[in-house]
Amino acid sequence: MKNVLITGASGGIGYELVQLFLEANHNVMAVSRNTKELAKIKNEKLWIVEADITTDKGRKQIKEQVKKGGELCILINNAGALVNKPFAKITDKELRDVYEANVFAPFQLLQQLIPLMGKTQRAHVVNIGSMGGYQGSAKFSGLTAYSSSKFAIAGLTEILAEEFKDKNIAFNCLAIGAAQTKMLAKAFPGYKAPVSATQMAEFIMDFSLHSHNYINGKIIPVSLSTP
Repeated sequence: MKNVLITGASGGIGYELVQLFLEANHNVMAVSRNTKELAKIKNEKLWIVEADITTDKGRKQIKEQVKKGGELCILINNAGALVNKPFAKITDKELRDVYEANVFAPFQLLQQLIPLMGKTQRAHVVNIGSMGGYQGSAKFSGLTAYSSSKFAIAGLTEILAEEFKDKNIAFNCLAIGAAQTKMLAKAFPGYKAPVSATQMAEFIMDFSLHSHNYINGKIIPVSLSTP
């Protein structure tokens, strides 16, 4: 049984991850700004944290809740933001919002939580990246802010694995391809993905639970297709 923290847990892959980990009898801390859907889940192992990870207040709130729940074993940085717009028309606010959610928030949340991990058992940080931020993959117009931010989280993963290689924590990034979520629909309206949010969540859960015993600092593509 592991203590698991999932950001962006109110919908899509994050919501599916919450349910899968609970079904597998793990303790789950589900973080989201909107907890309405999470509140419908009735499970004593679920700990709902209504917090905004893009704010100092929200990150400190999460840290305090983690300290109450015992050693954190798995952190899945799943929360994210996307803007689909021509490069020249992306506003300063839109660019900053994407980077706040996709880069700065997980960076600063990790600063808060890494000291609470790896004390008695090997911990695993899984950053949810994208094929849009994977070198050599297909790229698409309109996603400059999103894809470049996902390159940043991939790079952060590699650097953290090096900086903490002597600690009991592994860092990996899953560059996921097309999975049927609201974010995919925003990026590619009308496109039908070959993988459901539940199927992708099943892979991520298994990866989170086991792969850190074998790999560290890797950016792994998880994609049947890109649109």
